[in-house]
Amino acid sequence: MSTIQLNIPGYKVSEALYQGSRTLVYRGVREIDSLPVVIKLLRNPYPTFSELLQFRNQYTIAKNLQQAEIIKTYSLEIYKNSYALVMEDFGGISLKEWIENYETSLSLNYFLQLGISLCSVLDVLYRHRIIHKDIKPANILINPETKQVKLIDFSIASLLPRETQGLISPNVLEGTLAYISPEQTGRMNRCVEYRTDFYSLGVTFYELLTDNYHFSQKMRWNWFIVKLLNQHLQYMKLIPKFHLYYQKLSRN
Repeated sequence: MSTIQLNIPGYKVSEALYQGSRTLVYRGVREIDSLPVVIKLLRNPYPTFSELLQFRNQYTIAKNLQQAEIIKTYSLEIYKNSYALVMEDFGGISLKEWIENYETSLSLNYFLQLGISLCSVLDVLYRHRIIHKDIKPANILINPETKQVKLIDFSIASLLPRETQGLISPNVLEGTLAYISPEQTGRMNRCVEYRTDFYSLGVTFYELLTDNYHFSQKMRWNWFIVKLLNQHLQYMKLIPKFHLYYQKLSRN
């Protein structure tokens, strides 16, 4: 993306990495030690209290996760009417972008390596009793050279004991529609717990292996709920190379 001028005290911003409907992400350096950083901002110049709380939440949770598989958060700076979240820059791009531009033909062997790394990420969250609630290719970064993967965006994450105290309201949807588990819709009469992240990771695996979405991103809400709660996918037929690999393992 193009070079941009943004005045954040103590930091020199050089490049816009992402411009979404709710957040902006920039690459730059910390002036005091020239440390490469990624800076995330809220797009709304006058965010609501709820937006500020959610933005701060990702820093509060992620700062205590000193794990190689989790993006490091350096600081939460006051910026105008909002915050600036300062994170490490390890040269990563989203898994979605990596598949589209770098690894257009994902081999099964490498998928298994990638899958193990991503399962290790969820193991870290489970051991810290954290539910991410928005696992998807856009929230998984990978370094194209080293193949190191890191999980990002803990804005709607929560601690497990707190989350299991009550059910999710069907009028409040958290997460990305195409990747959320049935219980995250609030229509299953079940609490959201750690297995919701494994469901979303499974949808991510499905997308990586088939190059198709589990559910259409343009699907109407009512139809999406019906399909989500009733559809049982036959993965072996959709992923023939996995089926052949499974048969080979069974013979050994």
